[in-house]
Amino acid sequence: MKSSLALLFLVSQALALDSAKLAAIHPAMEEAVKAKQAAGIVTLVMEKGKVVHHDAAGMADIAKGRAMEKDALFWIASMTKSVNGAAVMTLVDEGKLALDEPASKWLPELANVTVQGGAKPEKPITLRMLLSHTAGIAFPPRKPTDGAISLKAYAATLIKTPLAFQPGSSYEYGFGPTVAGRIIEIVSRMKYEDFMRTRLFEPLGMKDTTFHPNDAQRARIARTYKMDEDTHQLVPGYNPFVTSDSSVQHMPEPAGGLFSTAQDMGRFYAMIANGGELDGRRILSATSVAEMTKPVTAGEKQLNYACGWQCNTETQRVCAAMPVGSFGHGGAFATNGWIDPKSGIVTVFLVQNVLVPDSGKPRDAFQNLVMAAAGITVKPLAAKQAKR
Repeated sequence: MKSSLALLFLVSQALALDSAKLAAIHPAMEEAVKAKQAAGIVTLVMEKGKVVHHDAAGMADIAKGRAMEKDALFWIASMTKSVNGAAVMTLVDEGKLALDEPASKWLPELANVTVQGGAKPEKPITLRMLLSHTAGIAFPPRKPTDGAISLKAYAATLIKTPLAFQPGSSYEYGFGPTVAGRIIEIVSRMKYEDFMRTRLFEPLGMKDTTFHPNDAQRARIARTYKMDEDTHQLVPGYNPFVTSDSSVQHMPEPAGGLFSTAQDMGRFYAMIANGGELDGRRILSATSVAEMTKPVTAGEKQLNYACGWQCNTETQRVCAAMPVGSFGHGGAFATNGWIDPKSGIVTVFLVQNVLVPDSGKPRDAFQNLVMAAAGITVKPLAAKQAKR
């Protein structure tokens, strides 16, 4: 018994991140702010469910002189897709949904879709296709009604548009996850935002994760910045999800509408990294976590996308600093959350950049430092693979 405990202690020590190397993250982020790669940055690292680094650098609002704080809220954009995928899997665990059955079983209108040119689908659309952008539902044109109509109405407009390709034959980043979110509403008989709150956010203690920030939360939202092309200074940028006041609410968008904090997202990712359980509370089965994060194939080609998750594969690396087998998702305004399941390491990188040159460099620097602190060597992709 004593030898077993000693071995466990040695393993846990070997896996512990080097605190001195983690301390290098703050000055690296300050350098990124100085280089105008971001106005402000929040970083968080978790190891096996424990926070080992949480820091803020720079400004949340330059004009007001508001420093970035660790509890700042960010629009996390497409990072929402991973949370949406997890929500679908809770219903899969309950036997109320299935990834590979025709999704028209729950949303009958999907049986009536057509492909561009008028052809009929050769195979039915499934939830796996919707979540992995292989259903043929492409990125829709922008309309004045965006965000103003209900999720039910918006999903209806998406599936009335002819598919870009035969279901399962190709990949196009689009709004399939939004249709999957509508199916959650139908099956659960709950509003989408209420389902997310009661089934994921509250059980995980994600108290600041919401589609509709209240007044207190709005005061903590980090301002969006872009680079002025003439002055080369960071100036405020437009964010369509930050409404005029808290009573004006944007539609809950399953493909990209959430606001959150580094701490909240860290807890979500830690649950996934731990096979669906956090702090003794099971949210998903380990089988569902594995199935959700498994890269799909389309047209007989292996992709680096799963059910709401981007994946680092042997031939395709979304996050160059992270190892093969890791997965996560980025957001439109340069946010990023990533999981290395082998080591149990979670990284969360939050900024609000739009049209800011080199805005990916601070994320890479951050993740490189985390891997160095963990003693993990990440081999660079070969030149031919990198071009892919």
